[in-house]
Amino acid sequence: MKKFSVLAASLLIVACSPASEPETSTNPQMEVDPYSFNENYREYLATLSSDKFEGRAPASKGEELTAAFVEKKFSNWGLTPYDAEAGSYRQQVPLVKMTPYSVSEMSFSDGDLAAFSYKQDMMAWSPRVQEDVSLDASEMVFAGYGIVAPEFGWDDYQGLDVEGKTVVVLVNDPGYDSGDEEVFNGRAMTYYGRWTYKFEEAARQGAAGIIVIHETGPAGYGWGVIAGGSTVRFDLARDNKNMDRTQIEGWITQEAADKLFARVGSSYEDMREQAQQPDFAPVALNTAMSITVQSDFEYLNSPNLIGYIEGSKNPEEHVIYMAHWDHLGINPITSDDQIYNGAQDNASGTAGVLALAEFYASQPQPERSVVFVLVTAEERGLLGSNWYANNPMLPLSKAVAGINMDVLNVYGPMQDMVVVGHGNSELEEYLAKYVEQQDRYVAPEPTPEAGSFYRSDHFNLAKRGVPMLYAKGGNDHVELGVEYGKGKRAEYVQIAYHKPADEYDPEWDLRGVQQDLWLYYWIGNELANSESWPNWYEGNEFRAIRDATAEERQ
Repeated sequence: MKKFSVLAASLLIVACSPASEPETSTNPQMEVDPYSFNENYREYLATLSSDKFEGRAPASKGEELTAAFVEKKFSNWGLTPYDAEAGSYRQQVPLVKMTPYSVSEMSFSDGDLAAFSYKQDMMAWSPRVQEDVSLDASEMVFAGYGIVAPEFGWDDYQGLDVEGKTVVVLVNDPGYDSGDEEVFNGRAMTYYGRWTYKFEEAARQGAAGIIVIHETGPAGYGWGVIAGGSTVRFDLARDNKNMDRTQIEGWITQEAADKLFARVGSSYEDMREQAQQPDFAPVALNTAMSITVQSDFEYLNSPNLIGYIEGSKNPEEHVIYMAHWDHLGINPITSDDQIYNGAQDNASGTAGVLALAEFYASQPQPERSVVFVLVTAEERGLLGSNWYANNPMLPLSKAVAGINMDVLNVYGPMQDMVVVGHGNSELEEYLAKYVEQQDRYVAPEPTPEAGSFYRSDHFNLAKRGVPMLYAKGGNDHVELGVEYGKGKRAEYVQIAYHKPADEYDPEWDLRGVQQDLWLYYWIGNELANSESWPNWYEGNEFRAIRDATAEERQ
């Protein structure tokens, strides 16, 4: 039996009625208990993050337990399976595990330049599914930020032939370094600032290799994060074995970059300043680089878990709720706590999608479809969402919008609702309306330069034009204030994030999650019972992609 709050249950018809326009909508806070959306949420959170589920790693016992748990719930609630004909909620995602077992030094044709040491001066790998990959005397060129962004009038590759060459580029984008709000998005990172974009662009340009220069500030993390983590990588198993990617990808330290730039009588600081100029021209570094990477490979399958409620009027038009179900699994090497339970990251978001699916299933059928997507391998590089974005259940041109849930608020009710990637899309106007009706306020993320918007699953749908909202309760605790909230977030990052300490605590105050679940529901329900098509704001890097499919929505 569903355990929705008595107050909410008595008002289901009111809550699920097709939403009015913003200026005439009623106040939801007057109709429901804001701290009780679905009382089963705690049970889902505790179960998914229990030791029994072994940290929910892809292709593990924890995966099978997670999938079985989700499938049973989806089935009990009457959600239509992803593969309705087969009765399966699983969309299998083909993965390849890539383990480099030998990485040589990075040596140079210039005898005066000493080789860079693996992990100390540089990190390198090959994205290609190829046992032995070598670059032999690949000419090096500094290509600024490695960005081609027509909407910002920026092209670091203009007039540059990089065939067979290795490009060296800066991290982040020109807006961060200039601090000028008129340059890109100022200090807030754009898609072009992400190292993943830079790798992709170098491959499109035909480069043989790409090296990003690390700097803690614009990268958002220290060198230890790059050099100290596992060298094992995962990717989607593609037919072309990633042969369209560069042969080598990697990073070098700022100190190593200084040594490279000294070859042309310059320095890291000078080159960085030059690269900020709109008329910047690439600089040949007068040396060639050689490196060899040897890797082993293992092919795996892991499922996205998808159920949906078909729309009564426009079934191809759909609203998406998304979260990643996976975490890091078990570390058998340590003799201490071996299980990375991933309670906040991201059993909290998975439980949120389940709570929403259960609630929607109790409501009258929406006019548009509502799709619940729990993706795999987020911790391996947003791979499950990438696969879904390339193989969607319904056309993404008909996706009205999406809401992503990753690391939800377990510290109590908050006054603020923080939007990651604030200022991106019209979905923020829907959020602002309902946040105000909860007597709360919308706040931008405190560190937009870290590029968090590009580090969770919604990004793969955003890249294909789908307006996505990534928002959650912030730091301004209703009763205990901002310092309390900041302290809890900092404690989580320091002690628990991606560590075994990320465990479920029965003392967590889940009133904040319940607040936010109402918001996610109200926004999605309004969109699912309207003819609205929210868009990215003018000037956003994904606006043109969305606009290109406008005719398909008419």
